[in-house]
Amino acid sequence: QVQLVESGGGLVQAGGSLRLSCAASTLTFSAYTMGWFRQAPGKEREFVAAIISWSGRATNYADSVKGRFTISRDNAKNTVYLQMIGLKPEDTAVYYCAAAVRAGVWALSNLSNNYEYWGQGTQVTVSS
Repeated sequence: QVQLVESGGGLVQAGGSLRLSCAASTLTFSAYTMGWFRQAPGKEREFVAAIISWSGRATNYADSVKGRFTISRDNAKNTVYLQMIGLKPEDTAVYYCAAAVRAGVWALSNLSNNYEYWGQGTQVTVSS
C-alpha cells in the first residue's frame, strides 16, 4: 500500500504561483509513474500532468496548463512536485496526486483509472 500526502495548496491571486508537493510512503517510488489531477466544484476530475517513472525525462500535460505548470520528481525524497505559475481563477480546484506502477501505464497516463493510489487532495484557490 502506498500513501500519498499532498501539500502546498492555498489561496493566491490571479497571476500568482504555487508549488504543490506530494510525498510518497514507498521505498520503490522511482518505479511509479506519478500524476496530478484536479477537480473543481461540480466538475469531473481532470488530468493535469504526469511524469514517467525512474528518470522522469518524459512528461505529459493537459493543454490547459501547458507552459504554465511544470511537473518534476525527486526520487531521493520520494516526492513529486507541481510548479504552477500564471495561475488563473479557472485553476481553482482540489489537486490530487496519484501513483501508477502497472506496465504500459505511461501511454495512458492522462486517464485517472490507470492510477492505483491517490492522495487526499489539497485545495488551490485563485482569486480574480
